[in-house]
Amino acid sequence: MKVPFFRPQIGEAEIAEVVDSLRNGWLTTGPKTIAFEKAFIEYLGDTTLHAVAVNSATAGLHLALEALAIGPGDEVIVPTYTFTATAEVVRYMGAEPVFVDVDYKTLNISIDSVRMAITPRTKAIMPVHFAGLSCDMDALITLARARDIAIVEDAAHALPTHYRGRRIGTLDTSAAIFSFYANKTITTGEGGMLVTRHKHIAERAQKMRLHGLDRDAIDRFKTGRWAYDVIGPGFKYNMTDIASSIGIHQLVRAETFRTERAELARRYTERLFSLPLDLPTEAEAPDGHAWHVYVIRVRPEAKLTRDQLFEKLLERGIVCSVHYTPLHKFSYWKDRYSLSAQNFPNAERAFEGALTLPLFPGMSDAEFDYVVESLSDLLR
Repeated sequence: MKVPFFRPQIGEAEIAEVVDSLRNGWLTTGPKTIAFEKAFIEYLGDTTLHAVAVNSATAGLHLALEALAIGPGDEVIVPTYTFTATAEVVRYMGAEPVFVDVDYKTLNISIDSVRMAITPRTKAIMPVHFAGLSCDMDALITLARARDIAIVEDAAHALPTHYRGRRIGTLDTSAAIFSFYANKTITTGEGGMLVTRHKHIAERAQKMRLHGLDRDAIDRFKTGRWAYDVIGPGFKYNMTDIASSIGIHQLVRAETFRTERAELARRYTERLFSLPLDLPTEAEAPDGHAWHVYVIRVRPEAKLTRDQLFEKLLERGIVCSVHYTPLHKFSYWKDRYSLSAQNFPNAERAFEGALTLPLFPGMSDAEFDYVVESLSDLLR
């Protein structure tokens, strides 16, 4: 392949930190995970927050809903235009996801659709900051507060995203959950972080991430005292020190990575403007876009469909992806909830043309130019 979809940027500092963890004998959740959690709060710039490192953003979303006591009979509103993890964690709790449409321009959750979906059973809303562009959080928070509904932010794409001058993760919501999967804006290989300003949510998540034990491994083994209690049927969701070793140094480079991504996005928008494409929405100041992914949408009048364009680019050695197939199109969600495409016109329209282009720190000028020139050749 001439241009991969993504290429992680792992430096010597990350490698040396991992080697140090291998040599010091503490591999699971320990001092480096604690240091990573502390560094993450410092990075967000609000020391009143609490951070809980976990082995995936999915785990973090699950723990947040568990800490909020979401359960059978409850409803949680989620956008259909997202990865299945956003909805599946609702089912983990025995609750029911309620799917709503998105805004075509931003691909973020539609406030009007949320408003119409609220019922007396609605206990939470899970907005997704799609591609790294913040949702309209003022409107969501106002709506939720008026009805005593929790907000759990799926911030898997949103590091570092700003909303009204504040970083996502510092807003007045129940929790925000970030992802450190291999192609995210920073990576730990696999991993995530639950951030909350509510102490009781953090304390519950800390215990439930490791089988519901009231004392974690580092506390037990460093003191030499083995006794612990089990406060609930917990999960195996803890982050290892090996993963945290990578995260500590990735976090140091988060702003550099964001700057590189933003510049690539700017150049894409500049070079692709004249093609039959709908280009991503940019953030308006003082908001800031994380540019996790750059999603174009092929217009109906283009001489190639999205699928045809995907195949032609692949033939040229350019690996693209699609973010996302709307959840109402998958058999489990469609069949269980009798979902119809006509209820999600914006998601349907977006998906029909959506194509995610390669975008990653370290992408060379030659790789970038090859993608742009190939698109121009194929669509003009």
